[in-house]
Amino acid sequence: MFPISEVLPPLARIKIIDVGAMAVDDLNDAYARLAKVVACEVIGFEPVAQECEKLNRLAIPGRRYLPYVIGDGTEQTFHECSHAMTSSLFEPNTPLLESFIDLAHYSRVVGKRRVVTRRLDDIPEAAGADVLKIDVQGGELMVLHGAVATLRDVVLVHTEAEFVPLYREQPLFGDIDAFMRSQGFILHKIAGVSGRIFQSPGMTLPANRVANQMLWSDVVYVRDFMSLDKLSDGQLLKLAVVLHENYGSHDLAAFALGALDRRSGSSHQPSYVRRLAAARA
Repeated sequence: MFPISEVLPPLARIKIIDVGAMAVDDLNDAYARLAKVVACEVIGFEPVAQECEKLNRLAIPGRRYLPYVIGDGTEQTFHECSHAMTSSLFEPNTPLLESFIDLAHYSRVVGKRRVVTRRLDDIPEAAGADVLKIDVQGGELMVLHGAVATLRDVVLVHTEAEFVPLYREQPLFGDIDAFMRSQGFILHKIAGVSGRIFQSPGMTLPANRVANQMLWSDVVYVRDFMSLDKLSDGQLLKLAVVLHENYGSHDLAAFALGALDRRSGSSHQPSYVRRLAAARA
């Protein structure tokens, strides 16, 4: 698809806050497509020290990573697991994890430490964020509770959410969804639903076989599309860019540009729609 910059005025740098920034799958992060074509500033937070150091050693222009544990500002216990990617402020729910093939061993606790979490609202580097990405193994709602002021500038949130308690006493998708709606966001899409095969005596199905039981997914929230008049001109432009470049959500991108046109008298929406039609011809 064509770069949306072809039909829009010059755009300010998009600021991305990445909470739980561990490099998994060769930095194929949730905003990879966007960062390839748009100038972005990334401020990442990764509490596993060696993973944070690894990210900073990459020295990717426009990206900086800090070793903070992001949460609601309270003191918590951080559970370091056998696979760093499953470490969490919540204790792994081992009985539930053991119900599935090839899952529990990824979340074996190998160490615990007391930490004082930091709220995004209290971190100067997080101010002025356009996009918020969260992947913190059950602690997503805690992060959001500490980011109420930050969310006022944000146009899109990409977060992991669980449908079953993989970690003890963790909030689930329904809790996150209720909070996000209370903050003026609406669910846009569910991306990459993941599951596992149940354990049963004699069951030899491979762990990577398609599983019907949904366990977790990435979910994407946008500012309520019925209240786009509350966004600034810059926010509407950035929302359209992120939707086009990162998610292929061309219809909502056009809808956002239409809101901007009605306010400013511009003609971004028809220009964009014509370019879409040409690209699909």
